Amino acid sequence: MKKLPVGIQTFSEIINEDYLYIDKTEIASNLIDRYKYVFLSRPRRFGKSLFLDTLKNIFEGKRELFHGLLIEDQWNWEVKYPVIKISFSGGVHSRADLEEDLLHILKSNEERLGLTCENRSRAQYFFAELIKKAFEKYQQKVVILVDEYDKPILDNIEHIPEAIAIRDGMRDFYTKIKENDEYLRFAFLTGVSKFSKVSLFSGLNNLEDISLNPDYGTICGYTQLDVETAFAPYLEGVDMEQVKRWYNGYNFLGEKVYNPYDILLFIKNRFVFDNYWFETGTPRFLVELISKNRYYIPDFLNINVDKSLVNSFDLENLNLETILFQTGYLTIKRLLPSGMGVGYELGFPNKEVQISFNEYILRSMTSSSQKEPIRHELLYIMNTGAVERLEPVIKRLFASIAYNNFTNNDIESYEGFYASVLYAYFASIGVDIIAEDVSNRGRIDLTLKTEGKTFLFEFKVTATEPLEQIRKMKYYEKYTGERYLIGIVFDPGARNVSKFEWVKI
Repeated sequence: MKKLPVGIQTFSEIINEDYLYIDKTEIASNLIDRYKYVFLSRPRRFGKSLFLDTLKNIFEGKRELFHGLLIEDQWNWEVKYPVIKISFSGGVHSRADLEEDLLHILKSNEERLGLTCENRSRAQYFFAELIKKAFEKYQQKVVILVDEYDKPILDNIEHIPEAIAIRDGMRDFYTKIKENDEYLRFAFLTGVSKFSKVSLFSGLNNLEDISLNPDYGTICGYTQLDVETAFAPYLEGVDMEQVKRWYNGYNFLGEKVYNPYDILLFIKNRFVFDNYWFETGTPRFLVELISKNRYYIPDFLNINVDKSLVNSFDLENLNLETILFQTGYLTIKRLLPSGMGVGYELGFPNKEVQISFNEYILRSMTSSSQKEPIRHELLYIMNTGAVERLEPVIKRLFASIAYNNFTNNDIESYEGFYASVLYAYFASIGVDIIAEDVSNRGRIDLTLKTEGKTFLFEFKVTATEPLEQIRKMKYYEKYTGERYLIGIVFDPGARNVSKFEWVKI
């Protein structure tokens, strides 16, 4: 079997060293034929850098690397284009160092292309001269490939004024692409976030965004067919339905895809289900936004947004749903057509993200010494139906929440707070959850489902009878098998459970 390309983003290395390669060259050929200025947004570690490097080798006419691939007979290999490749994928970029970083990147391109530029006073002028001189020397239009165009901005996202200054500075740099249109054959920019054309690409108003174009939904990532065919020899004896639940589910309006990093690490680690993609880094500012806005965590199951919301990243007005979607923590579950245009229902793409995201939220709220024992006990209770053991576990859970989560606010008086904490814990052990808005009367607050068992929760922050409400409304009738009705009353003063009742029917 071929070696697995874990962490390898260089196309020539994958081909020359005989690593497994999932052929994306037909998509590349189609893209080049149809567009001149292209933008693609995908979450981190999704294969953007590899696809961009594939484009570089195509334009440079390196046919020897494409034997047996779909593009081999579709491309004129006699024509070779000069390629300027700009990558921000490595290191952390600060405002103070950005200009120097750009000059270094451009100098590397200058040397590789055998050029000598005179104007190096500013990166934007160096860039413009580099484009023109490449065209003049090679007598072919120039290709520009920009990898992780937004990384310098996102590196500073926790300091918004700094991020804004970097964004505004990079706007002048990217404007040089449009100003040199007559010399360009193709330009392709990739990143995690999509800033509006007004805020960053004002000079590139003809940049076409293919991020949610169904024709390019599988431009990055592995399809189910890829996993079942190319990876079949590596996955013998594996429960493929479990693999699908854990790692498939990213939807960019085409076929759903797997994050490549997950599949490669899952195989490398001998089929251990773990959070391989998620553990590569979750920004702290997400948790801060959730805490600041008192976000009701169960709403992450079914967030409804309009198209403009997922398509625009605005530093002056950060929107949590936009950030979660563009960074890959939420994905499109279904389209929501309306009289005002298309909207989307967003949700967790798979079990890995559901478990890991909620665990991350909990880590910010609770003491680490309490987290794991409670999670293991909760999983045991859900699997066995030992609900009589649930009350002390939940009390320990709330006792572990850091005191400063209650300081200078009245969050403990909201039912949604308690529902959010319990939801996050249950979601972090991977059980199936159905959550409703606790402010909507007549709906059960939380429903958990394991094999053959259903648990229905009603929460109150008053001295009422939540269990009686479940019985009266007969929420349980839609379910079969073992059903557990659980009513919980919370005491805002004690910040914990004051009453716990349950019955099995």
